[in-house]
Amino acid sequence: MFDKILIANRGEIALRGLRAGKELGIPTVAVHSTADADAMHVRLADESVCIGPPPARDSYLNIPALLAACEITGADAVHPGYGFLSENARFAEILGEHGVQFIGPKPEHIRLMGDKIEAKRTARRLGIPTVPGSDGAIASEGQAQTLAREVGYPVLVKASAGGGGRTARAEAKAAFGDDAVYLEKYLQQPRHIEIQVLGDGQGRAIHLGERDCSLQRRHQKVLEESPSPALNTAERDAIGEIVAKAARELKYLGVGTVEFLYEDGRFYFIEMNTRIQVEHPVTEMITDIDLILEQIRIAYGAELTIAQKDVKFHGHAIECRINAENPVSFRPSPGKIVHYHPPGGMGVRIDSAVYQGYSIPPHYDSLLGKLIVHGKSRAECLMRLKRALDEFVVDGIETTLPLFRALVRDKDILDGSYHIHWLEEFLASGRMAE
Repeated sequence: MFDKILIANRGEIALRGLRAGKELGIPTVAVHSTADADAMHVRLADESVCIGPPPARDSYLNIPALLAACEITGADAVHPGYGFLSENARFAEILGEHGVQFIGPKPEHIRLMGDKIEAKRTARRLGIPTVPGSDGAIASEGQAQTLAREVGYPVLVKASAGGGGRTARAEAKAAFGDDAVYLEKYLQQPRHIEIQVLGDGQGRAIHLGERDCSLQRRHQKVLEESPSPALNTAERDAIGEIVAKAARELKYLGVGTVEFLYEDGRFYFIEMNTRIQVEHPVTEMITDIDLILEQIRIAYGAELTIAQKDVKFHGHAIECRINAENPVSFRPSPGKIVHYHPPGGMGVRIDSAVYQGYSIPPHYDSLLGKLIVHGKSRAECLMRLKRALDEFVVDGIETTLPLFRALVRDKDILDGSYHIHWLEEFLASGRMAE
């Protein structure tokens, strides 16, 4: 196994990586900016290295500093977590050139799935259903109009190198240095369903079911659950096998998530994320498979020892992303946590790196942590989640806890009847204040 793993991240995902390393008996190295000197992942790692000042570009995105930290500590592997450099193919290549293993997919797969046009083209080739639209970049306005009439209005014009449906050619060039755009049919009220896959890079791959991530604000996920209230077993097995077969054909290495829009019983490929997802714990809770541990094993060269028939789904899990934000305006609320009391009890898990007296820095994302709850059924899970949210105390800063307390008491959420626009409609309706 690896001699030492450097965790190239911060916050709860850094702590998650450290825990997996320790359970495998592998020493760990935390890197941190000057703003994170008192962070929990720094306190709990076997070693720590300061890699720069607070701005991410000068610390967590500073590849030379990360390489130097590997050399200084003797780390022979790097776990990138999510965000930052986790989907940077060049970073993975540079590590390999210096004899350090990137705990993640092959650089060519990161690069392939980072280009949305090529990703969609590859998905089609592998038999994954896609949103009707252009096969590649749109060359002219006339071509776009012709295709739009064929697939049916409304349509979205998207940048190949960036996310979201608003960016057109000039904006794409300015923002990403690439003016290629493509066209897709606009779906009215779809759900956001994603399939978790795990492959060993040697042609073996399995799926670990789906997560429903439809509760979103400005395309940012807020709450995730598994299994989805919208799918039945046959649908789950069918789309899961399509994705696993594609991963086998690609000889995909590590964890990955294939994301879909789902409407009227049909799946439409959006993208593939070639990293661990923020919401991975809901999958762990219903499968009892440690995804970070499996990432490390497979990156070392171990074969996938779990067959698809060995994957057993049990119960229901829901994750709430607790942010240091105003629950109505979502304005960030950095500052010192005066009182902190996380919930506990059967089926309750907290993935967080904060503690009483910790100060939330203003330089990074506002995620305080994740509350994940498991129950034998969705109804039991929701009741347990209500109880856990009512127990959760964070004083000194604003958090999104009041939003979740309102959501788990809303009839649509209790019924599982929601879509990707539902949360924004809920917030605009004023029901949050009721």
